[in-house]
Amino acid sequence: MKTKITPFLWFDTQAEEAANFYVGIFPNSKITAVVRYPDTGKEHHGKEPGSVMVVSFELDGQALSALNGGPMFQFSCAVSFAVECETQEEIDYYWEKLGADGDPSAQQCGWLADKFGLSWQIVPKILPELLADTGSPGALRAMAALMEMRKLDIAALKKAHAG
Repeated sequence: MKTKITPFLWFDTQAEEAANFYVGIFPNSKITAVVRYPDTGKEHHGKEPGSVMVVSFELDGQALSALNGGPMFQFSCAVSFAVECETQEEIDYYWEKLGADGDPSAQQCGWLADKFGLSWQIVPKILPELLADTGSPGALRAMAALMEMRKLDIAALKKAHAG
C-alpha cells in the first residue's frame, strides 16, 4: 500500500551503502530506484555527475528514500525508527544486525544507533501493554526494569510486571 509520507534520510555519501545495509536486514525489502546526479546543476549540488543522488527503497513494505546531500546534516536520536518485535529472537536479531559497528554509547532502553548514526528502537510488541496502566505497581516495576536495560528482554519485563 502506497502512503503519502516517505521518510527521507540525508547522508553525506553513504546513501546507497546504507540502503543496501538496511535491505539486507529486513525481510520483504528491496531497492526500488537509484537516481544519479546529472551534470546539470553541478554548480549548486557540487557532486560528480553519475554519482548516486537518491536511493529509493522499501523495508518490509515501508517506503524510504536516502539522499547523498553532503556532510552538513547529521542524524540525531531526536528521530528514530521503531521496530516492533513479537519474540526475543526477533529483538536479538535486529539488535545485533542494526547495532553492528554502531555507537555503543547510544544503546539504552531498546534504542541503538547504527553505523550510519541513524537511531532505532528495538521493542517488544507487548511493551505498551506492560506499561499502559502507568499508576499500577506492575507497570511501575516494568518501567524500572526497562530503564536498566540496553537491549530489551521480554521475559525480564514480564517478570518485573508480574512482581
